[in-house]
Amino acid sequence: MSPRAEEGLTIGAVAARTGLSVPVLRSWELRHGFPRPARLHGGHRRYDEADVARILEVVAAREEGRSLETAIALAQQGPALLPSDAEHDATVYAGLRRRRPDLEARLLSRRAMLALSQAIEDECLALADQPTVTGAFQRVEAYDLALPRWSELARSAASTLVFADFGRSRTIRGVHQVAIPASAALSREWSVVCDAPSSAAVLAGWERADGQFEALWSLEPDVVRLATNLGRQLAAHLAPRLTIAPAPASSPELGAGLRRATAVTNRAIAYLDR
Repeated sequence: MSPRAEEGLTIGAVAARTGLSVPVLRSWELRHGFPRPARLHGGHRRYDEADVARILEVVAAREEGRSLETAIALAQQGPALLPSDAEHDATVYAGLRRRRPDLEARLLSRRAMLALSQAIEDECLALADQPTVTGAFQRVEAYDLALPRWSELARSAASTLVFADFGRSRTIRGVHQVAIPASAALSREWSVVCDAPSSAAVLAGWERADGQFEALWSLEPDVVRLATNLGRQLAAHLAPRLTIAPAPASSPELGAGLRRATAVTNRAIAYLDR
């Protein structure tokens, strides 16, 4: 059995990552020989990140009006364009808006941003399902205020990554601290990403001159995973010497979205009512 098969993604995880259904993926493989997953001894399919990237290339080509046959042929012509191969986005928010223009941005006050952030953090803490956590704090002072909560998150997290105007990039007690220069667009971002099987959520926004935030938030597994990967690309660019674990191999649970939405919304409303 190859290492690829043992460590790969299930067909359900790939469906969640690409927005396609399991029957569609199976149909493509049967009729077009694409994608070509590895197989476990029991016959179960296992995919890698290159498979996911090629499938997303086909999806994009189909959205441009190409036939399925043409889209698959184009995707198979060259190496898959993995997220790490692309030029990094300036912020998580910018990356989400560029790659997911369907996401609706809203104007939120600092109070609303704080309530949503703490709601996401609370849900992440409550479920403690080894999340991959990412946060952008703008200033060290803001991170210091949130440090008790983020220290708790780090204890149960698989990986914790934070951005602020630290003096230098380093890892302290399992938290990867990435220093951002004052001139960087990331210095205006407020974001929190909790990427876990049952507590996936993302909030990302940038601060306007009037102190309000243009922001978006989502509980969709593929959006949350995209935000996690965007954070890692930014960290690799700003702090290449830090050794940061990649995004989890498995995707958040697709069917848990409604439960997460209810839980996070209830927590946010509770904070706003205080």
